[in-house]
Amino acid sequence: MIRRVFYPCLISLVFISAFLCSSIPEPVIALTLTLDTQFDTDFSYRRHDDLSRTTEKILMDSLVAIRDHRMDVALHRMETLIKAHPEFRLAQLIYGDLLLSKDRPITGIGNYPGAPLDDVIGLREEARQRFKHHLSFPGSAAFPEYIVRLPGDLVWVVVVDISKSRLYLYENHGKGIYLRGDYYVSVGKNGSPKRFEGDKKTPIGVYATTNSIPLETLPDRYGVGAFPINYPNEWDKQLGRTGDGIWIHGVPKDTYSRTPRASDGCIAVANTDLLSMKDILATPNTPVILAKGISWIEPEEVVARRDRFEERFNRWRRSWESLNHRKYAEYYSHDFQNGVQDYTSWLRHKRRVNAGKRYIQVRVSNLSIFGYPGERNMLVVTFDQDYRSDNFGSRSKKRQYWRQEKAPHTNDGVWRIVYENVL
Repeated sequence: MIRRVFYPCLISLVFISAFLCSSIPEPVIALTLTLDTQFDTDFSYRRHDDLSRTTEKILMDSLVAIRDHRMDVALHRMETLIKAHPEFRLAQLIYGDLLLSKDRPITGIGNYPGAPLDDVIGLREEARQRFKHHLSFPGSAAFPEYIVRLPGDLVWVVVVDISKSRLYLYENHGKGIYLRGDYYVSVGKNGSPKRFEGDKKTPIGVYATTNSIPLETLPDRYGVGAFPINYPNEWDKQLGRTGDGIWIHGVPKDTYSRTPRASDGCIAVANTDLLSMKDILATPNTPVILAKGISWIEPEEVVARRDRFEERFNRWRRSWESLNHRKYAEYYSHDFQNGVQDYTSWLRHKRRVNAGKRYIQVRVSNLSIFGYPGERNMLVVTFDQDYRSDNFGSRSKKRQYWRQEKAPHTNDGVWRIVYENVL
């Protein structure tokens, strides 16, 4: 039996029809772009039948029917949806409007005495975010700008567009990277970026999962799981940002989803969606990119960006091996920090260490490159480093933050390292 909990007039059919004035795209199609060593521009596509049966697909089918004035079809679809998810407040809301439309026209949003205004505003914004995504998501036509290169041993990447309330899950498999999931999410009450403890904002940057919180210790408001990320990261600490406890977690069991800005800074995902990702999020060091807006770019542009930067990166490595101190220093910004030394003290240290060496050999493997959201022209680069010289050898995982800086005789600027550390 359907639990008929209605919010009459919260979202008008007039509003829905106006919002869906343009055509609805086809169900999400998997996107493939080769991102490992043999990087090319070949795309391949395949439909994911499971995506076409998601809750969001049913919701969109209903809204398209409303737009086309097929109210009986819309009502049937919404009945199907709330049978499956009676706790889905937005679905109940639209279902209530459909029932009311049989007796009288809907003249406004929440246009009745005693309407809970905060709920009206939040649910309306949830509807708007979901609709806007389906109307504007480029699907198979483009690729998120922040994924530049993935190593072969890195399987999953999470990309969150805070401004659109969406989470995209990508799998690095075989010769390409595939879009495996596309989910609605809720973020911090006060938006982004996070700067200090208690500001109820969601961070902007490149992060990674750390572990999972035991389910038996979680209050109900975190739903079916919680997976912390490593905020603040190295760059956040350099900028003096504070706070912690940023998680990707579920929602209370009596609701299907939360309104777009409802958390204290975390990423809140519907429990059904979180369950589909839990093993991925529980894997430490899964990249999580949190962005306030995503530029979707053509695969050829991704290739060109990667190739231009990797040429600079390889020159940095060769300059280190050359024992030419001045040439090596050119790859480091005057703003450079490593958590212990600034540019001047680091330069002095390097000059002293390298003075007595006869040779240096540096090998790099498992290179990953991500664009850094919220920072103009910045890349975060992580790799395994095998260092050898005549008097010392080491293996380590290194992370560098590269920034494109103005330089003479070029309009494009020059990539230099502003932060570097061993993980």
